[in-house]
Amino acid sequence: MTENSTPRQLAETYFRCWEAKDFEPLRPLLAPDCRFAGVFGVANGPDEFLAGLNGMAQATDSLEIRARLADDHDVITWFDLGMGGAPATAVANWTHVEKGLITAVNVTFDPREILAASA
Repeated sequence: MTENSTPRQLAETYFRCWEAKDFEPLRPLLAPDCRFAGVFGVANGPDEFLAGLNGMAQATDSLEIRARLADDHDVITWFDLGMGGAPATAVANWTHVEKGLITAVNVTFDPREILAASA
């Protein structure tokens, strides 16, 4: 299944799972050595990756995709993230795909409003 999935389709699944707060469909799409790096932490391997994403999903109030650009290996998704009662924050998510599996996700955003709302 993953060999027929484009990087764009994998990124779409990633965000669909996040919105649904159901990550079992995402697990087989993650490389065994996948890595997540973001503002709130780093995760290595599918178990840590999904635990971190689940934590983010549980705290997510809203998620609105603004744009997605993809090529043969990389996808950039720009979205607005509502979290912890804070105003929506602009987020850039870079997803890297090799051999039909997500190998890396790097996320960047300004967390100040989210941190202030949770204080």
